Amino acid sequence: MFGRLNRLTLTLVRSQAWVGFELRLGLKCLRVNRDASVTSIAIDTSDHWSSSPRSCPVGSQFWQQLCQEHGIGQDGNLEDFATEGGDRKDVFFYQSDDTRYIPRAILIDLEPRVINSIQTGPFKNIYNPENFYVGKNGVGAANNWGDGYQTGETVCEDIMEMLDREADGSDSLEGFMMLHSIAGGTGSGLGSFLLERLNDRFPKKIIQTYSVFPDTTNAGDVVVHPYNSMLAMRRLTQNADSVVVLDNGALSHIAADRLHVQEPSFQQTNQLVSTVMSASTTTLRYPGYMHNDLVSILASLIPTPRCHFLMTAYTPFTGDQVEQAKTVRKTTVLDVMRRLLQPKNRMVSTVPGKKSCYISILNVIQGEVDPTDVHKSLLRIRERRLATFIPWGPASIQVALTKRSPYIPMSHRVSGLMLANHTSIATLFKRIVRQYDGMRKRNAFMEGYKKTAPFSDNLNEFDESREVVTDLIADYEAAENSDYLNPDLGEKATSAETDKRVA
Repeated sequence: MFGRLNRLTLTLVRSQAWVGFELRLGLKCLRVNRDASVTSIAIDTSDHWSSSPRSCPVGSQFWQQLCQEHGIGQDGNLEDFATEGGDRKDVFFYQSDDTRYIPRAILIDLEPRVINSIQTGPFKNIYNPENFYVGKNGVGAANNWGDGYQTGETVCEDIMEMLDREADGSDSLEGFMMLHSIAGGTGSGLGSFLLERLNDRFPKKIIQTYSVFPDTTNAGDVVVHPYNSMLAMRRLTQNADSVVVLDNGALSHIAADRLHVQEPSFQQTNQLVSTVMSASTTTLRYPGYMHNDLVSILASLIPTPRCHFLMTAYTPFTGDQVEQAKTVRKTTVLDVMRRLLQPKNRMVSTVPGKKSCYISILNVIQGEVDPTDVHKSLLRIRERRLATFIPWGPASIQVALTKRSPYIPMSHRVSGLMLANHTSIATLFKRIVRQYDGMRKRNAFMEGYKKTAPFSDNLNEFDESREVVTDLIADYEAAENSDYLNPDLGEKATSAETDKRVA
């Protein structure tokens, strides 16, 4: 659904006050800042390319949305009306010598056309021109993970120099955010390489990705996406602290349902994603007493380090955010929170089983909301048993109340985003494994990979990646059992046992 773009965007977020405590998340010891600074890297690569002027890269759409929410004009100057919004622009922007606001972003493209469209677009003057990188040969990664990965070896020094410069410009760096697709060659291959290098260069910083998964229920334009997805999944499992999964198939269904069109445009689906990304960072940009940094958000969602793949839901999508969206007559806290729990609103296509359950939920509610209404809504949801939780953890929905931008008129009173860790996401990974196995048994389209450096000697990378993903599936399935935390009774299923369930 997304316009094909092989682009990396690094966004830095600045923080100030130091808080003297540490939190263990996985194997990383993360120092926490109250107003934590986030360096956000978005690798934006998508499954399709459209030459239509309506097509809009997701990352570019995200930055346009942030500019609107913070009252920043297309030239980076603050609008006259945007003086007292109570927001923290310095989380995702910094001010240049001429006081213009510049995104803390790096954009990398192995093909020139997407970067060219951004550099000639309406927001061309907002980015730092030093933070664009275009592949020297301009041919891209040919939808081949190996090509993208080996290109990383060549361009690494230039990209890491940009990263270091932006990281040094942040008062207190908390982490990175990456936007990419795992179906094509650049988002999966170069994205994998950069995840590894980020882990090596910044071992104590958080790495969060917004990863667009291919539509595994229908045939796509990228025939080899099962290979690329499998290889990228290994790095997402081993090198990321949090992965927000965005499923192309689910996005298409949501867009069609909300907009009443058979084939939503690229810009409309990109607006869905940018709205979710913007909402997920609201508590950082409009901070309150809780969930005002990445650590506090992720610590509440990820109780065990490997199960860090999150799904999202958002409601309501209206014409203020997405073209041709339905008009919502009235919104209440209960209605929003109930809709967030409906499977049809999730941006991931999963098939929940009898034992599928939530590991954790964080609802970000925007608008002028009475906390009493939130409490009543939570009681109503519990009474109706609308959400089933793991047997070994707290059965509660966490809620973060936050303001929304005063600079954008909204037609609805309340909106909400759900960030959830749900065991049914393993069914998405199983579909990837099945599609991968079907191609691997026949060695289909394998010659292109053998010509690249990662596979010049052998194909062990494929087998090792599959093992990592099947172990991940086993972890999510084990999390559905009450003895998950008991090392004696709750041993994980072996890869062989998982293979039987995947088959």
